[in-house]
Amino acid sequence: MSRYLNLYLIEYAFNALLRQKYKNIFISFILSFLIFLLSSVFFITSSIKNELQLSVESLPEITVQKLISAKHYDIEVNRLDEILSITGVNDAYARVWGYYYFANAGVNFTLVGIDQFEKQYKNSLQNLVDTTKGFNDNNAYIGQGVKKILSKNYYKDYFNFILPDGSIKEIKIGGTFKADTNLESNDVIVLSKENMRSIYGMSDEYATDIVVKVKNVDEIETIAAKIKVLYPDTRVITKNDFKVSYQNIFDYKSGLFLALFIVSIFTFFIIVYDKASGLSSSERKEIGVLKAIGWSLDDVLKEKFYEASIISVFSYILGVFLALAFVYMFQAPILRDVFSGYSELKTAFDLPFVFDIQTMVLVFFLSVPIYIASIIIPSWRAATMDADEVMR
Repeated sequence: MSRYLNLYLIEYAFNALLRQKYKNIFISFILSFLIFLLSSVFFITSSIKNELQLSVESLPEITVQKLISAKHYDIEVNRLDEILSITGVNDAYARVWGYYYFANAGVNFTLVGIDQFEKQYKNSLQNLVDTTKGFNDNNAYIGQGVKKILSKNYYKDYFNFILPDGSIKEIKIGGTFKADTNLESNDVIVLSKENMRSIYGMSDEYATDIVVKVKNVDEIETIAAKIKVLYPDTRVITKNDFKVSYQNIFDYKSGLFLALFIVSIFTFFIIVYDKASGLSSSERKEIGVLKAIGWSLDDVLKEKFYEASIISVFSYILGVFLALAFVYMFQAPILRDVFSGYSELKTAFDLPFVFDIQTMVLVFFLSVPIYIASIIIPSWRAATMDADEVMR
């Protein structure tokens, strides 16, 4: 170890930093803040992107919606039989779902109707039916976000739905619904299809939309085109269309991040440029004294390397840990709204922990080596001069 690390030089570097502690504390603060800001944004984007990808992957291959003059209407359930007769279609389901506005909290819940005797179109819904050992038609199963909101409004054992005729339908809360992602289950209330139809005033002959599963993914576009020809009054959306749509929304919001990223990097490089452009008179004098008492060029550069490493590595570790706490403990208040959007009409969801090591390596190489170089380069210029010339 002593062959690679000179403990005396490290001790000297610590003491040198302490001699100018206020200046070095300020530099560490600025560097830590920039690393914290960049790391926080990377953590948020990784978490949201991971949630979106998992949510899209859980969707069926094709979704069929009925449109009249570009307005979404309920679709006839009997269209299932003709869709199932198309070659390549593995299965098809008539979904009953929609949004329900809860005025007390000012949020929208997503209601999903299922029939316990049908095969479910999502694994999370099938798991719910299996784990409840017979889905109880009189109960509702709610996501974590819904549970928090209802508890705050004193709905712990039941919830009152307002029907289209103004009457109230009380449904017991049977348990919690969990899916693979928070985004998928957080604002969801799972009910029986019968209860769903009574809440929306929908007859048994209609459903919200039809989802189609396809065996061969290469045939998705062909089958989607056949459905469109069969029912011209429908909008046929493939899983790939959803991916593109989500990606476009994410790319748009990433533009805001890009502006923040450029400002942060620009600020950092101003600091680096200021350091690299030359040393202060006290720093030049210190190097001159060290050379006068017999320090070699190698010793001076090593000592400056240790000084810069202590500040930059400490700032990097501090910035990353603060970002982890800010994003995953405090759920990144304000900053997460840049990407997920803010609205009183949605239930908040927790950012899942996703640690992207490649991103952390990128932040490291954008900060630590550059700062070290900004110290080493001017020190090398000064150390190659004679001691009296440096101190003059």
